[in-house]
Amino acid sequence: MSIDRPAAEGEPTQPSVPAPAPEAARSRPPSAPVDLRSGSLLFLAILAGILALYWARAIFIPIMLGVMISVALSPIVSAMERRLRVPRALGAAVLLLGALGAGSYAVYSLSDDAALLVAALPEAIEKVRDTFEQQQVDPQGTIGKVKKAAAEIERAATAQTPAPPPTQGVTRVQIEASTFSLRNYMWSGTLGLAGAVGQVIGVTFIAYFLLASGSTFRRKLVRIAGPTFTRRRLTVQALDEITIQIQLYLLVQLLKAVIVGVASWLAFLWIGLNHAAVWGIAAGVLDLVPYIGLVVIGASSGLVGFLQFGTFDMAILIAGVSLVIHGIESYLLTPWLTSQASRMNPVAVFLGVIAWGWLWGVWGLLLGLPILLVVKAVCDRIDELKPIGELLGS
Repeated sequence: MSIDRPAAEGEPTQPSVPAPAPEAARSRPPSAPVDLRSGSLLFLAILAGILALYWARAIFIPIMLGVMISVALSPIVSAMERRLRVPRALGAAVLLLGALGAGSYAVYSLSDDAALLVAALPEAIEKVRDTFEQQQVDPQGTIGKVKKAAAEIERAATAQTPAPPPTQGVTRVQIEASTFSLRNYMWSGTLGLAGAVGQVIGVTFIAYFLLASGSTFRRKLVRIAGPTFTRRRLTVQALDEITIQIQLYLLVQLLKAVIVGVASWLAFLWIGLNHAAVWGIAAGVLDLVPYIGLVVIGASSGLVGFLQFGTFDMAILIAGVSLVIHGIESYLLTPWLTSQASRMNPVAVFLGVIAWGWLWGVWGLLLGLPILLVVKAVCDRIDELKPIGELLGS
């Protein structure tokens, strides 16, 4: 065993050699440190953001709708200002009032057909009830066979399960449905209509002020981005991409709605369905709602077909035609148009739209994809967020 001694004066010192590490320590792979505190704070921040989006959806939804409308109509207002020398404030007002007037006229011109359709719904329900009763009376019918099988299963389960002993001192409770009150119905309907009108007015004013301001907010965002030229350039690129992507998305949605509406109108007119124009417009509008519009238009058109023709065969034919039109649009036309207009991953789009639908309902289904386009455009230009942009990209 050697004993270390201090070096004498003038004697050169030798550097000490560290002891070799144990075999287990050498074979252990290096591990990255995990900051649990930062991860917990990030999780809490995400959760707080989701709760804020859900709680303040009455504020965020009109703002998003106003922004989308302003982005869609901004090229028209700019062209009116550049070529016709019309001030932006006046051009935006004329354009928005014209759009509201056209929409109101379309609703008014189709109100008679829609009223007749709504008035015929009780007759449709009565026909469906009579048909089901006839099927139940016929023991050889499909419904009669299903009812007989259910009765046999219930009889077998009752025979094997002993009856519970009678209980003493139990008070019988009977639930009675509340009577229909016309006053309450009219009051609630009036409140709903007033709320819808208020939301339309709010969205219109948001879109008007954004259109009238022109590039004011754009310049403010670039100025807020930072003092360096690089940050401002990236901000300008992100804003340009967001504008182009949203305009292409709205153009694709409008083209899809027109194609589905015209095809549905011609198909229903060829079959002989009453109020074919109303159903064509309804099919085009409901096509804007992903996943839910297809089910609603198929079921409702089939019900009206059964009301008019009185047979399940015609109801199935009308519903099938509607489903085929929407299927061709969903599986052939939409993927091609979407791939031409954006660079989004279909799986990420599907999951994102479902998530926004869970947060904001039908409006979330409509606004989910534009929000994802904005998120991707921002993430692609921030180094720390580029993995999210890569995940959303195609």
